[in-house]
Parts: sequence; structure tokens; C-alpha cells
Amino acid sequence: MADNFQGDKNKVRQILDAVKKAGRDSLTAPEGKLVCDAYGISVPKEGVVSSAAEAQKLAASMGFPVVMKIVSPDILHKTEAGGVLVGVKSAEEAAKGYDTIIANAKKYKSDAHIMGVQIQQMIKGGQEVIVGAVTDGSFGKLVAFGLGGVLVEVLKDITFRLAPATKEDALSMLDGIQAAEMLKGVRGSDPVSREALSSLIVRVSQLVSDFPEISEMDLNPVFASKDGAIAADVRIVLDFAAKAPRYRPPEDQVLASMKRIMQPASLAVIGASAEDGKIGNSVMKNLINGGYKGKIYPIHPKATEIMGYQAYKSVKDVPGTIDTAVFAIPAKLVAGALVECGEKKIAGAVLIPSGFAETGNMDGQQELVEIGRKYNIRLMGPNIYGFYYTPANLCATFCTAYDVKGSAALSSQSGGIGMAIIGFSRSAKMGVSAIVGLGNKSDIDEDDLLIFFEQDDNTKVIAQHCEDLKDGRAFAEVAKRVSRKKPVIMLKAGRTSAGAKAASSHTGALAGNDKIYEDVLRQSGVIRARSLRDLLDFARGVPILPTPKGENVVIITGAGGSGVLLSDSCVDNNLKLMPMPDDLDKAFRKFIPPFGAAGNPVDITGGEPPQTYANTVRLGLEDDRIHALILGYWHTIVTPPMVFAKLMVEVVEEMRAKGKVKPVVVSLAGDVQVEEAAQYLYEHGIPAYAYSTEIPVAVLGAKYQWARGAGLL
Repeated sequence: MADNFQGDKNKVRQILDAVKKAGRDSLTAPEGKLVCDAYGISVPKEGVVSSAAEAQKLAASMGFPVVMKIVSPDILHKTEAGGVLVGVKSAEEAAKGYDTIIANAKKYKSDAHIMGVQIQQMIKGGQEVIVGAVTDGSFGKLVAFGLGGVLVEVLKDITFRLAPATKEDALSMLDGIQAAEMLKGVRGSDPVSREALSSLIVRVSQLVSDFPEISEMDLNPVFASKDGAIAADVRIVLDFAAKAPRYRPPEDQVLASMKRIMQPASLAVIGASAEDGKIGNSVMKNLINGGYKGKIYPIHPKATEIMGYQAYKSVKDVPGTIDTAVFAIPAKLVAGALVECGEKKIAGAVLIPSGFAETGNMDGQQELVEIGRKYNIRLMGPNIYGFYYTPANLCATFCTAYDVKGSAALSSQSGGIGMAIIGFSRSAKMGVSAIVGLGNKSDIDEDDLLIFFEQDDNTKVIAQHCEDLKDGRAFAEVAKRVSRKKPVIMLKAGRTSAGAKAASSHTGALAGNDKIYEDVLRQSGVIRARSLRDLLDFARGVPILPTPKGENVVIITGAGGSGVLLSDSCVDNNLKLMPMPDDLDKAFRKFIPPFGAAGNPVDITGGEPPQTYANTVRLGLEDDRIHALILGYWHTIVTPPMVFAKLMVEVVEEMRAKGKVKPVVVSLAGDVQVEEAAQYLYEHGIPAYAYSTEIPVAVLGAKYQWARGAGLL
């Protein structure tokens, strides 16, 4: 659904060159109109006059009412300067208005360069919206859409997409604001033209992509009606400072290096030590005790042997190739050793040492980056705990060894979060394929990991904790592809946008960093976790849930109170509770006591024997109109926790054998025995949680979000 529109680039180039030559960093409204014309963006009829007599004549030729505005590169906020008159109804008013505006402008800024007064056809009616664009430090050009006019800064109801945006992206923006219903026409008003608005968004996104020097752009208000969308006011801010392009090696090179780093046939430990309590000693112990089968080369200036392995003074003394080097030496020695790794053609350096950018030592870190690029060594870190890759029994870290193998690959920017991942994984018996520390991200970052895990058959889900994305655009491009094959989950830390830079446009002022992350992650098919616990629970639950075939969710519960909370959670997680058809309602009623409640949730009541759970769940799995089940269990003497758990596994497996495969999640309310039941259910492919109605529904919601993003629903 791409909009194959091509703007008149030469026309825009001429205007921007003239503005640059004049030493200005914003366009006047008439220049903005010409740029809009060149890209097929509808604007009202208008012209600029330089006398009261001209104002009278031009206004009369357009037809009243008209709007009059000061034209001055030195006055950006025209209303504040008394430089705007709205609803001018006659030729006399236009002449008088001209004199008033000029006088007000001179009073506001006596040395302002005044180019005249713009007279513009006044657009009436329609819904006021804003379409704009900003330049983000990480994601580059973004297009924005929201409710416009005076409400824009109060409600901050705005949504962003990477530019250039497709027609599909643009249509999703119309549905992506809280006030989406307003566009469909409320209380007898006409719906707006989705075609005209989406086309306008695509064209603005194309314009700012074609001309990187447009740093911010506002069309506010745009009057959207059933007949079209006209931008009543245009503001374009420029930044002519050339940006150095981001360093981005080709993907095949990235993958070749990442394979050697994550699946090395041989490893050097620079700073290996036989002395307990030293980091170089912990790394050696973890490699050996973790069961790594590749070659291990300890590097030490004096020792001849460490922990039964021959030691070498330098990596250059080692015979044969080395894939990866783990650094366990002080910061000041890293650069020298890294050069030797480069001369040895080592693919990756795992930089455990701290004392770089995180302590303000930017130059020290930059030196490592330059050495890495010179010799094509990829750098992990610095300031990290190292990494684990369980299929190779590889614990290249000073943390605890880890051996619970599975299919979740997790990464974190923080060592503390890395340890939490290890602890949760062990406690919940969640197998992992990898746990990676990224630290300062001098080089390797999240998109490099995605490129590796995309093709890694040992990994089914990728979960990442991140504080910032060095190159958000590169991440989004890779994530969009990878998330269609494997769920990608991200916990983005730093949701509050403290310290956002002052912006010169409405759109810029509204571009809170977190809102951009929220929208671009969704555009890229990434599931966003709101908390560390969510990240871990999604990583554990999403890969074992089958993909739903539709949106209809049914709750079956033994406790009315759980049913209400589970229903609330469905709303919170964008899940659709299926309206219960009469025939299905009757079928459920056959199995539940007369004082129970069919409908959705199906409340079987607390005192029911195991058979009632079995019958209702079997019916829920059998009927093809139902696409997912949420079960609320209540601990009773009649149906003890483990009896319930074993029975549910039996029913789910029996129905699976008949080809009825659906996601099922369970919330268990009861005494401590429900913990064992939850673990049993989980081990048999049914995500289950004791003492929570929120987590199981959030896990199901995450699976749905992924399936929608991957186009599987």
C-alpha cells in the first residue's frame, strides 16, 4: 500500500538553498506554502502584500473571511507578537488590519526584518488535527499525527512513526491516537477523509526524508473534512549542520563476527589468574566448570600455566586462531591488549573492565572504538558481566555459572539486571540460550544481537533490557524483520523524558522520548514490557504458548472474584472477551450448577469437583469459535491444586492430539500448594501463576500482540 508519490525536489532544493544563503534557519509562511505545493500538500489560497491598498485588493479577490499574518523570519510565534488577525470580513477591515499588524510587529521586535503581511483564505469546519515531523537523535526522521489546534499541547494526544511512512503506517496513526473516534464522526458530524489524511502524512514523511536539513515541521491546524485535508498553517525549521552518518557494517559481516563471538572454537582470557577473588580467576573457573569444550588460552605476563592450561604472555604468542578474547585487566591496559588482538585477527573482545564512558572517560572508550574499527574487532561492552551461550556450555563471565538450557535469549545494559535475569531463570527453571551484557555499548548493541539470534536455531524468543538505543533506526529496521519470525520483547528503561531539548515546533515539543520509543517499537512488531518482571515472564511464557487463530478469548473460573479481575486484565491487555453465542451458552450450562453463571466469564463456582473443570475446559478447546482460554482456579478440598493441574494437562494434551491447539493460561488462587501446581502446569506447556490474575493475562496479551504484529491473525 505504498503511496507512489514523487515530490518536485528541484523546487524545494531552490527554496532551501536560498534560505541557507540568507543565513536563516526557518522558512517564512509563503516559502512553506511553496514547499507544500511542490509535494502536493494542500494549503489555502494566499499571497503576501506590502501595503494596506494591496491587502484590500488581494483579500477581496479571495473572498471573505480571510486570515492575516505577519511575515518575518525574526518572528516565529506570530500570535504572541499580535501578528495574526482571524475572520477579517471586508476590504476596509483588511486595510486597517494591515496597519495594525505592522505596528504590533514593530512594537514586539523593533529590529525585526518585516517582509510583509500574508493574506490567506480562511478554512472553516472540519476536525482540527496536526501533522508534523521531528528529527530524533537515535531514530532520525519521524512523522507525527495528533489532535490539532489549541488542544494539542494540553492533551498531548500524538503518535509517531519512522519516516518515510507507508500508507499502512499512516492509516495506523489515524487509529493510534486516543481521540481516534473523533475522526470517525461523532454526534452527527461527518467522518474525515482517511484517504486524504493518510496521503498527507505519507507526503510529509517523504518530504523530510528527502531533505535531511528539515529538522522540524508543523502543519497545525490541518482542517480534515469528508472532502479532504487542508493545512492552514505551515512551520518549517531547518538545521544545515551536516550530520556524520552512523557507522553501520554490512549485515553479512555482522553475522560472521557475531557467530565467532557467540560460538567460538577458541577463547583467550586476557588477565587470567590463579588467584581466588580476581575477575580473571572467576572467568577461568566458569569456562572450565561450565563445561566449555573449545580451546582456552590464559594470557598473563609472567605465569607459564594457569589452572592446568598453558599460559601465554600475549595473544600473539598463541599458535592457531582465537575467535574471542575476554578482557579481565585494568582499564588503562585494555587499548594495548586490544591492538594485539587486532593483529591476531580475533573477531570479538568481551570487555569486562569498567572505567570508561560510565565514569566520564569518553576519550578512553573512543580509543577502543577506533582500534576495533581499524582491525574489524567487534567490542562487547566495556563495563559488562560478560555473556553466556548455553548450547556451547559457554560461561564467558565472572558471575555465577549457568546451565539451564532453553530457548530464551536475554540481554541487558546493566550488570544488576543481568544477575536478576540469571536468578529468575534459575528459580523459575526457565531455560535460556543466552544471557548477554551490553554495558556501555561502545560497539555491539541490540540490533547486532538480533541479527545473530534471528538465525540461531537454539533461540525462540529474544528479550532485551535497554536504557537507550545507539542507532534506533538500525534497531527498528532489523527488529521489523526478526519479529515476524521470533518474538522480540523489550524493557525500555528511562520512561520519563526528563531533559528533552527545547523544541521550536509543537511537534518537537510533544516528541517526548518515551512516546517515540513506544510507537516505533510497535511499528517494528516489538512487544514492550513495562517492568522487569514482565520482561522475564514474557520471555518465559510467550514461546511456549501456541499462536492463537483469532481474537475470541473465554474465561472459565471457579471463583467469581477472579473472573472480574481477569476480565479487567483482558481490557488492560487489549484482549477481546468473546460475546457468548446462545448455543454455546446452553452447552456450558449443562456442566455447571444452576447457581453458576454462564456467559463470559463462565463461573463454575467453587465447590465443583474436578470433572466440572475438565468438561468446561474440554468444551472451550473443542469449539472453534473460541481462540484462547484463561482459567481461574480456586483452591478447594473438592479439587486440590495438583489434582486440578494434572487434569488440565491431560485435557489439553487429549485435545491437542485431536488437532485442537489453543493458548491456555492459568491463574491459581489458594494456599501455598498452588505454587507446585503452577510449576507443574508450566513444565507441561501451560503458563500458570499463583497469586496473580494480572500476569497470566499479560503473557497471553503479549502473545497476541506478537501474533498481530507478525501478521499471523
